[in-house]
Amino acid sequence: MAVTIRKIASDLNLAVSTVSKALRDSHEISSETKARVFEYAAKLDYLPNPYASSLKKRRSGNIAIIVPEVSDTFFSEAINGIEEVAQRMGYHVMIYLTHEDVEQEQSIIHNLRNGRVDGILISVAAGKGEITHLEELKIPLVFFDRVREDVMATRVVTNDYESGYNAVQHLVLQGCSRIAFLAPVGSLAIISNRMKGYRQALMDNGLDTDLRYVVQCSDNDRETMMILTDLLTSVRPDAIVGSVEKVTMQAYAACQELNISIPFDVKVIGFSHLQIAALLNPSLTTITQPAYEMGRAAATALFKKLSKKGAEIENEVIEIPSVLIERGSTLRESISYKV
Repeated sequence: MAVTIRKIASDLNLAVSTVSKALRDSHEISSETKARVFEYAAKLDYLPNPYASSLKKRRSGNIAIIVPEVSDTFFSEAINGIEEVAQRMGYHVMIYLTHEDVEQEQSIIHNLRNGRVDGILISVAAGKGEITHLEELKIPLVFFDRVREDVMATRVVTNDYESGYNAVQHLVLQGCSRIAFLAPVGSLAIISNRMKGYRQALMDNGLDTDLRYVVQCSDNDRETMMILTDLLTSVRPDAIVGSVEKVTMQAYAACQELNISIPFDVKVIGFSHLQIAALLNPSLTTITQPAYEMGRAAATALFKKLSKKGAEIENEVIEIPSVLIERGSTLRESISYKV
């Protein structure tokens, strides 16, 4: 356990303010008391909080970005957008990875309460459980992409419901009627909204809403491959909506493993910011999120909060639309496709 000024004060029967001033070599404290404090602090191997002076100034010059990973192209682009704004405002960016672990996420947030950062930008983990005590966090907080809808804070999102709806509409126009939806592990609001749009579009087009076509993938790649193999060999959809980049790529791998042709046997559309989507074989039709713009908007909202410290928390929702980019993976059979 870290040694604190409060412990030193208690052990020496001194006031906390006296110990604090002594450690700062204040002229208000006698040389005898300073010697006692310094000697005891050295004995306990006391390390002063490097952020203490920043806390008094109420500015550390840092903001935190908490994301599940950086290998996902969405998050790397969003971070670029955040950094552009932060650098312009004279702030440093500190990046923390949760690896989809909610306990790790909770630990990171808890550790950031000591004044290390002036504000937090977070895209929540998809793991089981949830972050607690966010409402008690005294640091300005902005969610982006993966948000907590039950927490009073600014949220920067894209039009997930409409995008899920538009994905199905696009596939229907390509002649599809048995459309599967692939979801990752967890209970993220963005996936729920995309699924709601997907299901509404099925109903509006009079199509089968059988839950057999809503597939929960695993966080284990081998298990996911087994799940997708079962889907593609049993109820065989004629189209797949991948709700995140990873499961979309896993659908490609499963089709290749089973010698199923995309787009002629199964058409695939995925939520993805993958820069090589146009280079895949076949090229991938995507719902592309405005990652850079979302990062910039989230950072701008955070600095707006920082400039108005003490103001009421705003429950603002900033929505930036995604774009459907049609490519080879959803072409109609009547159109020749060159590989």
